[in-house]
Amino acid sequence: MNLAFVESPVQLLNVLEWAHAQPYATWTARGPAAGLTIVVLSPTDPMSRGQLRRMAELARDEGAAVRWQEARGGASAPLKAIRDLAPMLRRAERVVIGDPFSRYVQLLLTLVGDKELTVVDDGTATMEFAAQLARGEKLVRWHRRDARGPRELLLAPVSSLARRRLAPSRTRRVEVFTAMPVEPPEGIVVTANTFAWTRFRFGPPTTFEGADLVGTSLVETGIVDPGQYADAVSALARAHGARRYFAHRRENPDKLHRLARETGLEIVRPELPLELVARRGPIGSTVLSFPSTVVHTLPLALAGAGVTVAVCEIAPEWLRETAAPRAQGFLAAVTGTARNVRRLPAPA
Repeated sequence: MNLAFVESPVQLLNVLEWAHAQPYATWTARGPAAGLTIVVLSPTDPMSRGQLRRMAELARDEGAAVRWQEARGGASAPLKAIRDLAPMLRRAERVVIGDPFSRYVQLLLTLVGDKELTVVDDGTATMEFAAQLARGEKLVRWHRRDARGPRELLLAPVSSLARRRLAPSRTRRVEVFTAMPVEPPEGIVVTANTFAWTRFRFGPPTTFEGADLVGTSLVETGIVDPGQYADAVSALARAHGARRYFAHRRENPDKLHRLARETGLEIVRPELPLELVARRGPIGSTVLSFPSTVVHTLPLALAGAGVTVAVCEIAPEWLRETAAPRAQGFLAAVTGTARNVRRLPAPA
């Protein structure tokens, strides 16, 4: 049995892409995901939960078994969930995870032993994960400062053991299934995620003249100043004739109301990951984005559809004092390594 743990809609999408990419001989009449059990470690925000429920329906259509685990319902929920999931972990032949930075997943990894592991994309975080693993560093999300509070000290042994579990050994194979440019340490198998399942199941989309704009949570994570962000969205919308703004699932409603009022854009809160929404269409002939996962994934999902994906740089003056020191460099790397995109300077 293959056992996957996901905490976001994008992770679940990429688990399905991984299942689809397995040799055709392993498929059954029930679909490419037969023999795969997906455990959804449910988040608390409503938009993520809604997208995950829609993705769970698609996963079941592909033959996967889906278990919904309410993992954050109080202080005792994590330990209860791990106790409930331990028997499944023991039976699994391969474990698939979507977020190696997740404390939840790191706790589960302490129970994995020598089972084979696959890490699927959780957006651009996969780039940082591979780099940190290669350098032998502790796993820290790129947008966070290096905190050393009581919680971090308490969980340090768990994080250290998880990092060792994620490193290949003579008895354990580790795979990274990714659409991102990564340079993992020697011994890790990298498999390209081409979004073949997305293209197989949906589209091609109809397109219209004009642009759609993809939102980002850089304001919510304390990286970009909200006023600078609103000005940049307004400038891009005017310059490219954008009609719609596809909100990131973590964007603050007050910020979205401000953008709608100041720009006239139609705010869309997608029910599925944007790769699926865009592939199903209709979609603008140009899709505008700031540095984010979609500048790597949308060119793959929309291959052959005649859509241009354009990425707007983040100007240094947009960054807040709360931004991590490596934020500017990381965002520049996200833009600089994207393929088949049009690069736009930051609006003046």
